[in-house]
Amino acid sequence: MRSDRSVPSVLPSLCETVCHSESTAYSHIGRVQSPRPHELHFPAFIAVSQLATSRPPATSPLIRHISWRNALEESGIEPVHSYRTHPELSFTPLNTSQSEKDIMNVFRLTGDLSHLAAIIILLLKIWKSRSCAGISGKSQILFALVFTTRYLDLLTSFISLYNTSMKIIYVGCAYATVYLIYAKFRATYDGNHDTFRVEFLVVPVGGLAFLVNHDFSPLEILWTFSIYLESVAILPQLFMISKTGEAETITTHYLFCLGVYRALYLFNWIWRFYFEGFFDMIAIVAGVVQTILYCDFFYLYITKVLKGKKLSLPA
Repeated sequence: MRSDRSVPSVLPSLCETVCHSESTAYSHIGRVQSPRPHELHFPAFIAVSQLATSRPPATSPLIRHISWRNALEESGIEPVHSYRTHPELSFTPLNTSQSEKDIMNVFRLTGDLSHLAAIIILLLKIWKSRSCAGISGKSQILFALVFTTRYLDLLTSFISLYNTSMKIIYVGCAYATVYLIYAKFRATYDGNHDTFRVEFLVVPVGGLAFLVNHDFSPLEILWTFSIYLESVAILPQLFMISKTGEAETITTHYLFCLGVYRALYLFNWIWRFYFEGFFDMIAIVAGVVQTILYCDFFYLYITKVLKGKKLSLPA
């Protein structure tokens, strides 16, 4: 809060829709989009809530879901925000001593573990067999691009140890997989069947990210690009399986874990909508599209792979 300007009388009216909940005082680490508010630094938030409600700091309310950017700017209080570059981590406790379990739910946690399991399965498959046969290098390049553009906030912000660790693991494993395919075990790479034209995915997705986003800024556009691209990044792999006519069992396990990860995140978004009031149309629509792409694979996995048969897709 600047010392040369005072808080306007509009603040009491702004607090008419205040939500009194000390234990769930969350700051939305998100995009700047109307009518969602900007967030205050915590000291400024304390000051505003005390002036507006005359409550002690321990029970200061959380001002949410009201459009008050202009009022804040007129009062001399600087609104701040950080780009939300991971949809499932869009809320974080204002009280840094609060456990991160308060913003976790079982669907998000199991989704993250399923995603991690898929990555580990793929790396172990390539390393133990000393071969990348049946793996689409183009899909892995797309996933590396997804993680790179999504987790640029590693250079600018720290949310939690869990958050940072998972981001580093995803980025590191993505590039490790690309290295194994195109360098160490390049001789085993089946480039003759990995022929999907990825430019038909990257270019439209890039254009869509520029046109449909929550905030026209570099980090936000790149985050949106990663969400759109992830929804279709598996297509080169599915296309490769359809061309070869079959897939190794271990490869199907990898694909199944990826599909489960996306399905669990659909339940995560439903949970968050009902219990946190969180809703992100871009992430949800992209996730639904990605899950739909796995539906046919899920059917074949259950009816064939789980019964000991080889998986094949229609050519």
